Amino acid sequence: MTPKTFTVALAGNPNAGKSTLFNALTGSRQHVGNYPGVTVEKLEGEFTEGGATVRVLDLPGTYSLTAMSDDELVARGVVLNQTPDLIVSIVDSSNLERNLYLAVQYMELSVPMVLVFNKMDLALRRGMTVNIQHLSALLGADIVPTVASEGEGIAALKATIVRAAAAGKKPAPVSYGPEIDSELERMTPLVDSVPGLAGNLPARWAALKLIENDAEVAARAAGAGGAASSLLAEAAAACRRIEKHFGDPPELVVAERRYGFISGACQECVRFAAEARHTWSDRVDEVLTSGVFGIPVFFALMYVLFKATFTLAAPLSDLIEAAMAGVGELVIRFWPASAPGVLKSLIVDGILAGVGGVLVFTPNIAILFASIAVLEESGYMARGAFLMDRFMHKVGLHGRSFIPMIVGFGCTVPAIMATRSLGSRRTRMATIMVLPLISCGARFPIYSMFTAALFPPHWRAQVMMSLYVIGIALAGLGARVLRSTVFKGETAPFVMELPPYRAPTLNAIARHTGERLRLFVRKAATVILAASVAIWALTSFPRPDPGALEGLPPEKARQAELENSAAGRIGRAIEPAMRLAGFDWRTSTALIGAFAAKEVFVAHLGILNAHEAADRGKEGLSARLREHYTPLQAYCIMLFCLISLPCVATFAVVRAESGGWKWAAAQALVLTLLAYAVSFIVYQTGLLLS
Repeated sequence: MTPKTFTVALAGNPNAGKSTLFNALTGSRQHVGNYPGVTVEKLEGEFTEGGATVRVLDLPGTYSLTAMSDDELVARGVVLNQTPDLIVSIVDSSNLERNLYLAVQYMELSVPMVLVFNKMDLALRRGMTVNIQHLSALLGADIVPTVASEGEGIAALKATIVRAAAAGKKPAPVSYGPEIDSELERMTPLVDSVPGLAGNLPARWAALKLIENDAEVAARAAGAGGAASSLLAEAAAACRRIEKHFGDPPELVVAERRYGFISGACQECVRFAAEARHTWSDRVDEVLTSGVFGIPVFFALMYVLFKATFTLAAPLSDLIEAAMAGVGELVIRFWPASAPGVLKSLIVDGILAGVGGVLVFTPNIAILFASIAVLEESGYMARGAFLMDRFMHKVGLHGRSFIPMIVGFGCTVPAIMATRSLGSRRTRMATIMVLPLISCGARFPIYSMFTAALFPPHWRAQVMMSLYVIGIALAGLGARVLRSTVFKGETAPFVMELPPYRAPTLNAIARHTGERLRLFVRKAATVILAASVAIWALTSFPRPDPGALEGLPPEKARQAELENSAAGRIGRAIEPAMRLAGFDWRTSTALIGAFAAKEVFVAHLGILNAHEAADRGKEGLSARLREHYTPLQAYCIMLFCLISLPCVATFAVVRAESGGWKWAAAQALVLTLLAYAVSFIVYQTGLLLS
């Protein structure tokens, strides 16, 4: 059998103990030369282990791979052109976060890697302990603690080098956040179209270097001609978009994201017996991510957020409601006597009442999304995710699953698609199955409608917040059950990035809010408009025999018309069962339309209000809700809307992402049964206690 030969490159910061380690590995079997074209010294040596010969290249000590100096050019060029079987990254354990910055840059090269935590004796004396096994899993690389000056850990390191070089396992790509990751995805195919630009390294790495304004990669692209011109134009546009969004040059933003990745990993795996973190950001994190203060601060901020959505949005919502009512009255006043009355009813009672009933909550949604954008852009939302990461571990998921859940506060469809980043199918499927329990933006109008109508102002934020908390708690419980039964298996590790705190830019807040608000308004103009027309037809036809309405007061006649309509008949058919959970026939039929889109529930009640108020003046929907429902009923209806089957778009994307109809159908059935059970228990318990 031919002996195996591996080439490994030793990399690290100056003064990390790299030279000492090189000598300990190779002993006297080393020689000195120069790298071609530069005056940088070239050290090579070798050792044998387990029947394998390992050739060791001692790269120049650098702090970064930005290719600004000869040392950096050489260190990167060896990996770029010679493609070693393994990178051995030497880290000074006593200065862990700073030294890991270079290691993360080597991870970006997608070359198998072993991390050496040198000077562990000094780190221990400073009161630092590291969960080596967990950190190794997070970074996707073996970690060997050493004290090279004393020869400690060298034998274990040699064995690990041979094993890792033979396995060839590469670190997972580092995420830089959705804004930069999306730019990299856009640029990667263009890098592939330029032959030789990335050398033996991934196209994503070359795209990242162009975003960082790396002079060497940019020069190589400029000299390639042809397809490179499109790549350079796209890179320049990407840099402009990133700088506009963050208010800082893209290379600075990328550097911050690397440190955020490192900070998140260290926050999980490194502990200090005494004060050893010195930046103001670290001191703030000691409070905001602590087990004592972190959770109360998180929920206090969530309370302020929900309080703001009502307090600040109320005047604007009232204006929109008055405007929609005014438009309806203008249509009625100037409607030609010769024109069909049914068409007038369609416009006023169907389109304006249905779509307008949803658009009334546009200010609430805008404030909600703007507040979330502030938390995301400031860096605090990542801290909230870090806090929830501990909870996620307990339910069998990892903090990475919380990222789709955060997305789910906007819309469940992209949240489900965001689970593609989860490595384990078991974790991914468990996350997909519970994501509809996260209150999406489409449910917000339902919550706002009932909360504003039936709860006093000082209780509205608490009621709203309780629904979000219940959804998260049920999602956690559901994930625990699924990971213990249907989707058994180990939880994949992941680093929860803690980016540095920064002042959010107005551009970033406006872009996030505008994009989500645009999607909401577009849905109102398409799906909800179509559903409103359908609901109007269901509530208007078939019409009863005119003789049956003779002698009835106008309100009673209108009630009889509604009950005789298709919607009324459906509602009456399911009302006996739904009444036990707090529903009447109106809200029961509204659930059917909500399968198209959750906001249609509001549109449906708006149309019913328009029909019923036809002979009583244009009362507001809130006044009509107060006539028909108690706060207990309202809360149970909101619970049902929180838990029950998702909208048709979510149903379709679950089918696509899970690979079949069975999971989508099972999810819809189980969630609907659970929604009924929870609403039933809460309603019946409330009746007993009242």
